[in-house]
Amino acid sequence: MENLCQTDLTRVWLRCQGARQRTTMIEVTRENHEAPAELQVRLARAGGCNRYGEANFRVVWGWSRLAWIGGKWTDTDASGNVIRQRIEMRELPKYFPFDRWHIERWMPPETYGSPELWYSQTIEREDGISIPALGPYPRRGEYEHCFTLQGALGEFVPLSPAVCEGIVHAVEFARARPAQEHRAAIEKREERREREWESHADAVLDDAGHAFHGVPFVAAT
Repeated sequence: MENLCQTDLTRVWLRCQGARQRTTMIEVTRENHEAPAELQVRLARAGGCNRYGEANFRVVWGWSRLAWIGGKWTDTDASGNVIRQRIEMRELPKYFPFDRWHIERWMPPETYGSPELWYSQTIEREDGISIPALGPYPRRGEYEHCFTLQGALGEFVPLSPAVCEGIVHAVEFARARPAQEHRAAIEKREERREREWESHADAVLDDAGHAFHGVPFVAAT
């Protein structure tokens, strides 16, 4: 559990470090959107609900999905002049790209370890003040990134109920497969790669044999 928790914390931590170092005090117009209620209902039917009666999966817009980040903030004006420094928690977009739809999956609170573990790994001290870098402990669990709706080259993809529902079904199908099936699939893939490599090596040696007119050769050591 600690390894999974540490992975999640590290991923979020690194994403937020740059934004926290310096914030320019200019007004930013965010393009906020909400997924249609009908789509959210379809995802709830496809992925079920959690222990609190909330959908296990949901769709959010990048600019609209905010998360708490705590630390020491340096605010500057448009010219880069420092206006002030503050130690506080601020809400920032959780996912990038901001202008894309993202599918989230609910994670239970035990995923993040105990509250004591959470705060021991996320508390920062700035000028003698302690502040949780990733916000308060998620006592009701939290939604985490599952999939970004975008093309192969990162281009924008319109919201599609059928595509979103298909992604949820694929995630649930993968989760339902026993661990031994996952191991078997990995072993099968490695065996296939080994056979492909052996075939490639044989072809290379055959070509080399022709190059030396069939005369045996050995590697010099």
